[in-house]
Amino acid sequence: MTCSSSLRYLRVSLLAGLGAALLAGCSASTADSNAHGPDSRIAVTTTTPKRQTFHDAVKAWGSAAGDPRHARSISLAHGGLVAALKVTAGQTVVRGQALLTVTPDPTARSAFAQAQSAFRLATSELRRVEQLAAQRLATQSQLASARKNLADARAALDAQRALGGGSAQESLTAPADGVVTALKVGLGERFAAGAPLLTFTPAHALVAQLGVQPPDGARLHVGMTVQLHSVYGEQTPFAGKLDMIGQAIDPQTRLLPAQVELPAEASASLVAGAPLVADIHTAAFTAWAVPRAAVLHDRRGDYLFQIEHGHAKRIDVTLRSPHGDPVGVLGALDAKAPVIVLGVYELKDGDAVKESAQ
Repeated sequence: MTCSSSLRYLRVSLLAGLGAALLAGCSASTADSNAHGPDSRIAVTTTTPKRQTFHDAVKAWGSAAGDPRHARSISLAHGGLVAALKVTAGQTVVRGQALLTVTPDPTARSAFAQAQSAFRLATSELRRVEQLAAQRLATQSQLASARKNLADARAALDAQRALGGGSAQESLTAPADGVVTALKVGLGERFAAGAPLLTFTPAHALVAQLGVQPPDGARLHVGMTVQLHSVYGEQTPFAGKLDMIGQAIDPQTRLLPAQVELPAEASASLVAGAPLVADIHTAAFTAWAVPRAAVLHDRRGDYLFQIEHGHAKRIDVTLRSPHGDPVGVLGALDAKAPVIVLGVYELKDGDAVKESAQ
């Protein structure tokens, strides 16, 4: 073999070895890429479906009000003049706090003065008869009559004093902790005996006066559980019992009236007149309890995904109780299969999934 032929043979051998090495490197790189490539499964978080009792609910609207069974109207047995107002309508007061000051009318003052005179006269008359009786100049019957006259005069004077005729001014105070729901008189106004001066509702004596759509009235009865929410703010809802359902439509609201007794703790955050929204729980039923975020909707209806052998499986459901969280659904759910909650919007039926820590 010549020298030039040997060189060509050596060059061809080197090129062939280099090509083989490059091919082996590419194959190894491809295999390594397949071994350590990105995971195509979709990460999701899940929860376990549970059977739970739900209730159908009738919506109602209304406001907190003083319980008419405990509210009272404050008045006086005599007429007079309003000399000072110490409170305003809607104000919270404590037991013994001054509400208003009145000046008794002249008739009451005159009646008290007459009762005082009659008492003084009966007192002096009894002393005189006692002296005569001691001298045997008066009979025991006359003495007994004088004592009775004095007792009658004392009772009449006490009655006039209780009616307010004995003072130039009289102050009305709160009979208990509560709320002044309305003022019936103004400063400087004269009032007659027995006329209402203000209305007062004791603390822990609020009710919810509600209205429901007339067709829903047939589904309601006394004793049903009611969940009440204040319209303003994010206050904790209150639970109460339906204690009255009307049988005639209110001509102003065109709704059927209903009343719910509020728990004592409601008075801490509600005032009379506060607007309320209520859910009256009617018929009970059992459904699957799942988070609201797990339920989706498309043209076929409501559905959710469960994990079956590492893949997302679509389950068509009926949203039976849409209020609150969790919601109640009806459908062919597997009690042992996790329900997908987070990551559900990225899924299609049959997608490979993996559960991630929440």
